[in-house]
Amino acid sequence: MREKYSPAPAGPADSITRPAPPFPMPAPTPPMLAPNDDQSMFDLAPVSLWLEDFGGLKRLFDGWRAQGVQDLRAYLAQDPSRLTACTAALKVIKVNQATLQLFGAASLDELVDRMGDVFRDDAGEHMLHELEQLWGGALHFEDRTVNYTLDGRRLEVDVRVRVLPGHEQTWGRVLVSLDDVTEQSRTAAALARSERYARGLFERSPVSLWVEDFSGIRRLLEEVRVQGIRDFGTFLKVHPEFISRCMQEIRVLDVNEETLRMFGASSKDELLRRLPDIFQGEMHDSFAEQLRDLWDGRTTQQREVVNHSLSGEAIHIHMQLAVLPEHMQRWDLVLVSLVDITARKRAEAYLEYLGTHDVLTQLRNRTWYTEEIKRLARKGPWPVAVMAIDMNGLKRVNDEVSHAAGDALLRRAGEVLGKCVDAPASVARIGGDEFAILLPGGDERAVQAVRDRLASLVEVNNQFYAGTSGHALSFAIGAALCSPGESLEAALLRADRAMYSDKAQHYGTGIALPPAAAAGEER
Repeated sequence: MREKYSPAPAGPADSITRPAPPFPMPAPTPPMLAPNDDQSMFDLAPVSLWLEDFGGLKRLFDGWRAQGVQDLRAYLAQDPSRLTACTAALKVIKVNQATLQLFGAASLDELVDRMGDVFRDDAGEHMLHELEQLWGGALHFEDRTVNYTLDGRRLEVDVRVRVLPGHEQTWGRVLVSLDDVTEQSRTAAALARSERYARGLFERSPVSLWVEDFSGIRRLLEEVRVQGIRDFGTFLKVHPEFISRCMQEIRVLDVNEETLRMFGASSKDELLRRLPDIFQGEMHDSFAEQLRDLWDGRTTQQREVVNHSLSGEAIHIHMQLAVLPEHMQRWDLVLVSLVDITARKRAEAYLEYLGTHDVLTQLRNRTWYTEEIKRLARKGPWPVAVMAIDMNGLKRVNDEVSHAAGDALLRRAGEVLGKCVDAPASVARIGGDEFAILLPGGDERAVQAVRDRLASLVEVNNQFYAGTSGHALSFAIGAALCSPGESLEAALLRADRAMYSDKAQHYGTGIALPPAAAAGEER
């Protein structure tokens, strides 16, 4: 507000004439001249001080009000010369040494002459704000504005304007102070940029990030220690409710955008409101492991856990947790990152599935069957019933129609056999058209139940496919029991011979086919 100022004229010094004494007086000792305290404080103040005369501005404002002006900003915007008139009406009476040093001026005259260099560029909007304060009747106010030194350096200053007591009606004396906050502003701006950068990294991270407060958990763990508990694992088994208490003590302070996307939340409020939907099921056991690690002092952890989206879908997650170093005493700032590994887990599960299943029929494969036979031979349970099953007519379908038609018949066999038993019984495809059913703990009645169920399913399947392929599904079946102490391999051979006998009857030969002949008859 001090653009194009002119110094106010100084008044003539007062002079007083005293009469001569009637008789000679000794010459008095010259008194010590006491400094003008007000002037000294003004000149030596560590902040920039300006004593100004705003009387001209007051008269200008009064004239505009008499003309009916109400909105000063709009009035000044209509004619730029009006703002120039405002600044020209302001008079600088004096400034202190701190002002000259701040702006790099040798004298008040130089500073006043170069006011156009001090108030330029982005200072205009701040000047309008100060004029509006005065127009509105404020006799003292504060603002942050921009000035420039005479050598061109940009200054940010906190300006304080006060109409001095006794001059409220005329604005003849106004004290203005400027506090240079350029360095503080730069520091604050740098900090703000750093915070925006960190916030951007947090929000745009491709990994789900959670900022949490574990101070409540730390307090509960310390309470347990005070009680003399040393075996924390046993304590959790005896008091599983303690795990739930600790889970309830977690305070989620913030999450990023990837977290909302991962869990299907429309907002942070929705996510935080529905945390029980996310942390359910086996998360209770996973959190118990986290507590045991925290109890042992492991404040940096990683493990695989299962969470759930808000739609209920299971999400396999690789979790990393770290108590930030500056918060080790309270655990009141913990960073948790979650990486969605659902696709990887599905791929692993599929590869594992391929290792133990037949792709065409979806039944267990020979590799799994061989391992299961070894396991049953070692552990039982006894007796173990085994059923050898062979498809009838597959070679004819392959030779006379196509292998694609044969594959379709095999898929139908998988559909039927997969539904004829329940765990712990199992079905495996052990050859081209050969299958086996293992019934741990099964007896003759269990075998007969499987035969009956299989016959019923085959009948329904043939009816369903009668109008499409025309190829009937048919099995040759043989069964045997293995009692404790007997060889499971021997039982398998008996079941195999019984199956060949059933196949011979199917083809009307009346005799059992030897294994070698059977191998040549089918694919």
